[in-house]
Amino acid sequence: MTRFKIVFAVFSLLFLAIISRLFYWQVIKGSDLSLQASNQYRGNKTLVAPRGNIYASDGTWLAVMRTNWLLFAETPKLKETPKEVAEKLAPLFVKIEDFPEDNKDEYRLALLNEIDRLEKSMSRKGVVWTPVKRKVTTEQKNKIEEMGILGLGFDPEESRYYPEGSSSAQLLGFVGKDSDGEDVGYFGLEGFYNILLSGKDGFVKREKDLTGAPILTGGLSEISPISGTDLHTSIDKRIQNIVENKLFEAKDKYGAVQGSVIVMDPSIGAILAMSSYPSYDPAKYSEFDQSLFKNPAISDTFEPGSIFKVIVMAAGLDSEKIEVDTICDVCDKPYAVDKYFIKTWDGKYHPNSTMTDVLVHSDNVGMSFIAARMGSNLMYEYLDKFGIGRLTGIDLQGEANINLRKKGTWNIVDLATSSFGQGVSTTPIQLIRATAAIANGGYLVTPKVVKSESNVKERVISKDAADETTAMMIDAAKKGEAKWIDLKGFSVAGKTGTAQIPIAGHYDAEKTIASFIGFAPANNPKFIMLVTLKEPQSSPWASETAAPLWYAIAKDLFSYFGIQPEN
Repeated sequence: MTRFKIVFAVFSLLFLAIISRLFYWQVIKGSDLSLQASNQYRGNKTLVAPRGNIYASDGTWLAVMRTNWLLFAETPKLKETPKEVAEKLAPLFVKIEDFPEDNKDEYRLALLNEIDRLEKSMSRKGVVWTPVKRKVTTEQKNKIEEMGILGLGFDPEESRYYPEGSSSAQLLGFVGKDSDGEDVGYFGLEGFYNILLSGKDGFVKREKDLTGAPILTGGLSEISPISGTDLHTSIDKRIQNIVENKLFEAKDKYGAVQGSVIVMDPSIGAILAMSSYPSYDPAKYSEFDQSLFKNPAISDTFEPGSIFKVIVMAAGLDSEKIEVDTICDVCDKPYAVDKYFIKTWDGKYHPNSTMTDVLVHSDNVGMSFIAARMGSNLMYEYLDKFGIGRLTGIDLQGEANINLRKKGTWNIVDLATSSFGQGVSTTPIQLIRATAAIANGGYLVTPKVVKSESNVKERVISKDAADETTAMMIDAAKKGEAKWIDLKGFSVAGKTGTAQIPIAGHYDAEKTIASFIGFAPANNPKFIMLVTLKEPQSSPWASETAAPLWYAIAKDLFSYFGIQPEN
């Protein structure tokens, strides 16, 4: 009887243990097991939406998606050791011709590092499937398949290709990964239009058997991906290449630490070209310093100096505080403002100057005379109308801005210095937009890179004021500091600017930003262009650096647009 009780107790305990275990698996872990079972016989796959392409004005590519490959290894199927496989693969990814002939040690070190990286990727314990190399080209894929290495396979993966390389990098931006490993556009067009370019991923769900093969009679659910939208830009590749080449030549010729050029159609704000240096390769962005990603043409703020004078002159004419033949009666000597004296840039003074003379001589005293007639509130209103201190709305990610001092807070020194481009910060894109209002007869337009049906214009000055300022700029180009570089017979409205760089509450005595802004033909412009060079070493003066670069580019543009000499 005692034996029976013991057996009964043992079976009772076993029964309770089984019941408890069943309760645990069916009730407590039931939902998890159900999900695992579902995943075992259902194959889920995300269908990645192809990213939209970016096209130049002639329909050729600026950015396009192309298929590369993810090389992976199924480690249980490898018949060779990870090191043996790595030694076969590495020479495909680290090529001797990519290294200087006189430094083969660098190649050998890079090759050994790649072998080590590949070996480690295939030696992870407990891992059945592992990625080995991303962005493998089709050519590399074919060579690997010819090796017949068991256990290796490929999955297609799209990558961004930029045919123009670094020439349009800061304009285009790049495609990188976010924190979830998803493709995201950063900076430029890629960043601004990321949602449109990305499209919407699809999804496919299908039942499969234990071996992973699809069950033909099983359920199938599929949502097709929606491709990203293509962007058609106003960027003219021919003009972009002209700008890029001339800017690259200027880098060595003038020794500037940074330079940028914007070419725009002033009538509608369409950006025809935009280039800056130093730059980077958007396809290899991770190899470059992040400071290069921003676009100086839209992101760098600076005090513009004398190119700002054309905007103030136009404001003075439009407000009728001055006329073209108004005489400056204080231009014979330094101009006293509070406890300061405004002086001319070259120490020369011009008594009884007309307003045209003031612009031709780039006379700071004459500009202060105009500012005094306008007053600080009216000056503020016109600068605001011209878009100074406001974002332009250009369709590029990364535009910067510094607001104007609040209306009513300007003192007489602020008023005077603003008239010749000191104490006011702006960006190259703001400046070219404001000056375009002079070129197009008085309208402020929104600069755009992607072609658009809408063309909103806002009148900021009268056509008469715009025409009068244009005539002054023609004289400034032919008779001013840069007259030596003027292209005879061609009608150019332009202005130089040499701005000192403010540092720690004062202006650096040697470092400058040289610039030239102009449009041509002056009375029916095909283009407006702004050139800026930061800290040129050959000469601090715009007339000897930025102006020659502007005319070197313009000469090619005249030919491209079929612009003939007037005489």
